[in-house]
Order: sequence, then structure tokens, then C-alpha cells
Amino acid sequence: MYVFVTILAIIVAILLALVVLVQNSKGGGLAANFAAQTQVMGVRKTADFLEKATWSLAVALLVLSLAATALVPKQSTIDTTKTDLNPNAIKTNVPAPQPAAQPTQSTALPVQQ
Repeated sequence: MYVFVTILAIIVAILLALVVLVQNSKGGGLAANFAAQTQVMGVRKTADFLEKATWSLAVALLVLSLAATALVPKQSTIDTTKTDLNPNAIKTNVPAPQPAAQPTQSTALPVQQ
């Protein structure tokens, strides 16, 4: 599901970039090409469509970004507890050294008379 939402967000981002590039910064853009008043989509209707498409795609990208954040897999396939890749890492699975055994008095040699 995470991969699907991510791919969808990429597609929406590309479409948003294309819609923004089609627009003119002064409000003309694609609408400036339609100068005739007899067109089905006049100058103002094209600008309205591009503005609505921009806002819709921006909201869709925001929602998809939040959904992708919520759907991030919790378990990673990489084991982060392995330290053998880093020679300077402190290994925690090594047992602590035990203190040396103290000699007892029974091991002393008997004195001969």
C-alpha cells in the first residue's frame, strides 16, 4: 500500500508541475491562445480550469504525502543490531570477563619435619 501511495504521489507531483508550467504568470498562459469569443471554453473558463486543477492537485499531493507518512512500514528489513560491519563498534553480545579465581590455603605444600 505504501508503494502504491508513493507512486500515486509522484504522478500527482508531475501533473502539478505540468499544470503550473502551462499557466502564465500574468494570468494568460494556455488561456491566451484562445482569443475567439465563440470558443466552448473561453479565456476565463480555461484560466478557471487551470486554477482549479492546480489547487486540486496541490491538495491531492498534500493528502497523499500525509497518507504515505502514515503508511511507512514499521519493520525494517535491515538488521540494525549487527555491529560486525563496523570494526570500531562495541559488541554487546560478548560476555563480561570473570575475575580470576583466588588460590585457597589447601593448595599450599605441607611443611616436612
